[in-house]
Amino acid sequence: MTAVAQKGLPQGKVKELVIDRAAGAIRIDGLFTETEWQKPAKANHFIQHFPSDTCLAGQQTEVRLCFDDHYLYLAATCYQTEPYTVQTLKRDFSDARSDIFAVNLDPFLDHLNGFYFGVNPYGVQKEGQVFNGSELNTDWDNKWFAAVKRFPDRWTVEMAIPFKSIRYKQTPGRLPVWGINFMRTNAGANERSTWVPISRNFALYNINFTGRLYWNAHPPDEPTSFAILPYGLTGVAKDFQAGTKREIITSAGLDAKVAVTPSLNLDLTLNPDFAQVDVDQQVTDLSRFELFFPERRQFFIENSDLFSSFGSPQQAPFFSRRIGLSSISGNATLQKVPIVAGARLSGRLNPDWRIGLMNIQTAAMHSDSLPATNFLAVAFQRRIFNRSNLVGFLVNKTSFNNKNTAAGIGRYNRVAGLETNLASVSGKWVGKAFVHHSFDPAWKGSAFSAGLEMGYLDNHFLVSPALYNIDKYFQAATGFIPRNGIINHPMVASWFFYPRGRVGKWINTISAGPDYEFTYDKFAKRVTDWRGQLNFSVKFQNSAEFSGSLLKREYTWLFSDFDPTNKYIPGTAVLPAGTAYHYTVNSLGFVTDSRKLFVCKAKLSGGTYFNGRIFSLRTDMSYRWQPYGLFSLAINYTRIRLPVGFSKADFWLVGPKSEITFSTNLFWTTFLQYNSQVNNMNINSRLQWRFKPLSDLFLVYTDNYFAEDNRSNNVHAFGAKSRAVVLKFSYWLNP
Repeated sequence: MTAVAQKGLPQGKVKELVIDRAAGAIRIDGLFTETEWQKPAKANHFIQHFPSDTCLAGQQTEVRLCFDDHYLYLAATCYQTEPYTVQTLKRDFSDARSDIFAVNLDPFLDHLNGFYFGVNPYGVQKEGQVFNGSELNTDWDNKWFAAVKRFPDRWTVEMAIPFKSIRYKQTPGRLPVWGINFMRTNAGANERSTWVPISRNFALYNINFTGRLYWNAHPPDEPTSFAILPYGLTGVAKDFQAGTKREIITSAGLDAKVAVTPSLNLDLTLNPDFAQVDVDQQVTDLSRFELFFPERRQFFIENSDLFSSFGSPQQAPFFSRRIGLSSISGNATLQKVPIVAGARLSGRLNPDWRIGLMNIQTAAMHSDSLPATNFLAVAFQRRIFNRSNLVGFLVNKTSFNNKNTAAGIGRYNRVAGLETNLASVSGKWVGKAFVHHSFDPAWKGSAFSAGLEMGYLDNHFLVSPALYNIDKYFQAATGFIPRNGIINHPMVASWFFYPRGRVGKWINTISAGPDYEFTYDKFAKRVTDWRGQLNFSVKFQNSAEFSGSLLKREYTWLFSDFDPTNKYIPGTAVLPAGTAYHYTVNSLGFVTDSRKLFVCKAKLSGGTYFNGRIFSLRTDMSYRWQPYGLFSLAINYTRIRLPVGFSKADFWLVGPKSEITFSTNLFWTTFLQYNSQVNNMNINSRLQWRFKPLSDLFLVYTDNYFAEDNRSNNVHAFGAKSRAVVLKFSYWLNP
């Protein structure tokens, strides 16, 4: 690897490297004994990202690269005198509370899509896909290798990233140029740094800020590769509420990954099971509308932005949790719907075109009158200008032999749309415009959804206004549309100040600005909701933070009867449709120094609420038993008091969690959630043994109990609801 002279490009765009083929074999052991690592040329002179972004890092990093027919190799020396800070030995740890060295790769040099690979001083790996330039999905997993050695004044890391684990495209007759950046977090010194400078208000993994990696020879044209991931599952389960006998569970299936080209991947699944997936973290629900929970199932993760980024968070025409999960039998809790098989083709055709094609078939559930259903999603993305793209998509849901028309399950539902995502070369300006149309035989009338978003961010100012329109009859059965028939306008702005002198020794950043939202209801033909508040934040040099929302004023006009406690107890009054309410709720919060072994987050809020008052306290405390354990306790208390005759509420949501990492291959996680609002206490305990890369043995125990007495329903606190123990084996076969 040899250095290339600077070419006078703008700051953050000038650093360049050339990568050479390795002269011999590279052994991944964290020791730089190979000839390739003795060459003097390297990526160095890292720039601070935090606490400042205008000076050299206090503790530097040096990086070298090379490659062979199968791997991209990196060797990094991370100079560090403080004791190491490591949150856990488990994969995909949090950067904020751990030392880490990481690399961003942008193989298509589009500053929009790339890959992230990181390692902490104990050799624990973390990887993810970057999309939209600055969003990181760490639920993506792939096979790669790393080794670390620790010394009194430094730690060294070697990485071997298989070319078959990343996506790239060869151009005949032209040597490739990739985007690349390296980054460090030194938690003990409270310092973040990067090779190519990144302004402190941008994320470290933002791939708009990359240098150039010039290849002296082509990376390999890997032959079509594939991996097969079979699984087997057995267990026992019992439903105490239904009064059924204990049931023996057995299941088997497989996933497959086929690299059609180095940049285009085919994922296949047959009878998948997601027993090992993390349970959702529950929340106290005071909303009149559906709540959003993120996707965690691995099959839906890779290149998920091709499907999940349609629309906006509050009007998404595709939401993968609609597939294989359903609210059935009048139960608000999501239950599994068997997925028979699925296929997904996703990736790049060339540097300008990305495609996505997903087809999944679910089985009928006669006990719950759910028909067999096919889900289809098709998307294309065309790059325009420098960092922008044009997107088109079709989402289709078709039910077969549907006899449950009374339940509102239509024969089919389709949504088609066009979108454009705009981003400036500097990364400061972003924008989005979209228009969608739904097709459903059960709904007649205007069925469009459209939106316009804009955003500007630099070191001193942020503004992000948006305008959305959802027609009355717009329906997205495979999407997340909590509310239709509205025009919605949110906007948030903030100014950033960086104190100097004595104040600057303690405070890193002060920010403040307005945040408001208006909603016009087309059914009621009036403004039904608005809110306005002043947000502020004070970030201290030691990583602690004090923040809040003040002068918050809200207005709600009810288009249907509503109980503000969401309890709907027979015999108690509800707020009638057609009434309006003004109320004020202010909040304050703080986070202690995240580098410490003990960290506490707390948020206190209170004020008027509809025709009563509300008070809530949310705390999240954690203790790091470095590096073997992370123990946390979340306590959320909500108190609602309404006039006589209405419901009152004291909701408790208590969630202790322990993550014990016996080694980098053996993990035990236990999560208990006590939720008085839904009268449920859930215990989920999972032991995971990663005996080979991406090959696991899981032992999962799940138990549900009633949280409180309910004499009217003959329910007793801590009475059993359901229980299951599952043993799952999965293996990554990579011929």
